Amino acid sequence: MRVLRALSELGTVRATAEALCMTPSAVSQQLSSLSHEVGTPLLESQGRGVRLTEAARVLLRHTDTVLAQLERAEAELEGFTRGEAGGVRVGAFATAIPRLVVPALNTLAGERPGLSTRVHQADAAEVYELLAAGEIDIGLSLAAQAPAGPDGRYDRSELLADPLDLALPADHPRARSERAPRLADLSGQGWIYGASGPWREITLAACAQAGFVPEHAHVASDWRAILDMVAAGMGLALVPRLAAAGHTPGAVLRVPAGDRPRRHVIAVVRAGAGEHPRIAAALDALRRTAVGLDQDNVQFS
Repeated sequence: MRVLRALSELGTVRATAEALCMTPSAVSQQLSSLSHEVGTPLLESQGRGVRLTEAARVLLRHTDTVLAQLERAEAELEGFTRGEAGGVRVGAFATAIPRLVVPALNTLAGERPGLSTRVHQADAAEVYELLAAGEIDIGLSLAAQAPAGPDGRYDRSELLADPLDLALPADHPRARSERAPRLADLSGQGWIYGASGPWREITLAACAQAGFVPEHAHVASDWRAILDMVAAGMGLALVPRLAAAGHTPGAVLRVPAGDRPRRHVIAVVRAGAGEHPRIAAALDALRRTAVGLDQDNVQFS
């Protein structure tokens, strides 16, 4: 259609070819193909030259509109190529969403307003199934929940080492002491953690490292419920810092002395998918947000 418009303006095939840096035969071939596509002749002989048919003039009336729309389409597609358009779906476990996922996606929205995002809350282990099914593009999980052994289906990278803080009732003797409490000194206390899942495993591992098996006083996996039970004096708990945002009256968070237990938050994508510009942009926003959280953790500790 650009060739047809140029011919209508310049009058001859040769002049059209020179203007478009084409050969005359290439111009003729383009116009012949266009005639075949629209199903009617667009040129007719006139002496040694050619002239446009009435059908060609009808087509020309729509050319500017069509070409302008094609330019818009190319511009939009270029946005996809640069990672400035399209969508990214992030699956994450509950405690990663408020302080990690939401700030990262807000940053991304400010930097790339044409890029849409969608959050899918899922258990740490479930994100692998969602990635395999193509339902999410990035999964936030825990290193402890990664498939055993090498798995070529996924690429994983660590985002954050989330410290585990000790939640104590406000009237507990160690809640306000100047000396940081040691987990080993609390081995005879009742502990609150889940009946199964990653948090049970992480709590048991941290206590085992301190040299004891915790007494399972109450079973809970919701962090709000756990902190409320701690505040009521029903037991102690290890709480990831990402989960403990905000103040719970009656509960005090202390940094344990000695080896500080942590859970490792990782980003997972399908193998090779991290090279897509839109996914790479979202991963970068998550990493930058995680760095900020790491710095806050250092100050807290």
